[in-house]
Amino acid sequence: MISIVSFQPKTLKFTVEESPGGTTEPELSIDALRLRVRQQEILANFGVLALKGTPLPELLGHAARVAAEGLNAEFGKVLKFMPEENRFLVCAGVGWEPGVVGSATVGADIASPAGYALRTGKAVISNHLDNEDRFRTPELLVEHGIRRAMNVILQGDGNPYGVLEADSRSEGEFTQNDIVFLQGAANILGMAIERQRIEGNLRQALDRHEVLLKEVNHRVNNSLAIVAAMLQMQSSVAQSEDVREELHKASSRIAAIARAHQRLYGSEQLNILDLGAYLRDVCHDLEESMPGCKINVGAEDGIEVATDRAIPAALLVNELITNAAKYAYPAGPCRAWVKLSRGPQDTLVLSVRDQGVGVPSDFDIKSNRRLGMRLVNAFTVQLQADLQFRRLEPGTEFLLSIPVRPRS
Repeated sequence: MISIVSFQPKTLKFTVEESPGGTTEPELSIDALRLRVRQQEILANFGVLALKGTPLPELLGHAARVAAEGLNAEFGKVLKFMPEENRFLVCAGVGWEPGVVGSATVGADIASPAGYALRTGKAVISNHLDNEDRFRTPELLVEHGIRRAMNVILQGDGNPYGVLEADSRSEGEFTQNDIVFLQGAANILGMAIERQRIEGNLRQALDRHEVLLKEVNHRVNNSLAIVAAMLQMQSSVAQSEDVREELHKASSRIAAIARAHQRLYGSEQLNILDLGAYLRDVCHDLEESMPGCKINVGAEDGIEVATDRAIPAALLVNELITNAAKYAYPAGPCRAWVKLSRGPQDTLVLSVRDQGVGVPSDFDIKSNRRLGMRLVNAFTVQLQADLQFRRLEPGTEFLLSIPVRPRS
């Protein structure tokens, strides 16, 4: 329902004249029809801007221009409600003198057209501001010679954002069709404001989540590093050679997982790892923990995989190299080569080879009873990969074909 509002200074109350039910607008002239078509075009373009996620300050400025252009008015403005002061801030506008937008304020009490629109939710047309007997005209409008104004509420989620207003110095009258246009612009702007508020809240929540996740990765990395160091220390004082070996292997496995968390902590992406760089880190740690062992790592650049696939792949490499150090080079220093490349049909090919004595003639990759190979097979299953081996002259090569993404 559209309201034509008059203010009675003696009673300090508004007189509201509702548009009679069932009445129709007078027959429109050609110019008026053209204006209505232009208004629809303006609203459509404004809607596109809102949907594109235009930054709020820029969008508020567009709304003020839309209000003025669509109503052939010289002025338009967005008034942001400041409840703690019970006033409006002119946060965007067109046509106003310098220094108004961003600084000027007007009262938000019910004795002003904008305040009335805010408090009641009714759209307000005030066509005779120069008549002092009608209502209190905001000083800002008086200073700019405004003769008529139109206000519609700019709704938010629960609490209104403020008011969208069109103002003109010219004679004439705003009509019901004009208010429909202005309310349409306000509705578009209100929905955009609310969407941006929700998106802002989601971004803040995501930022907090990422900070917490990075902190968790940092703490997990430190804890794992401490455990790995303790196991390494324990292995150095163990009396049994078998115990020392198993403690050392356990330490290297934990260190490999710690490396993943270290990389995640320093990365912008918390769920993806550069597999080649990660393997280089793990192999570097293995070299340091096994004096005399040289590991060459070759990997194509930019092979990024999900973290929950990178870790088992690195652990698998860790097991194959430690196995090679023990069994392929029983007499002394070991040498191994790790290669990572892209394979056919969205797969990765991971190769680990040595130049040692080779595997026994009865070696069965699937039924091997040693813990290291059982872990290798377990990681292969986890990755939904295919593991093969080749006898070389000299040495052995293990080839792993890994799907980039897990199969459903």
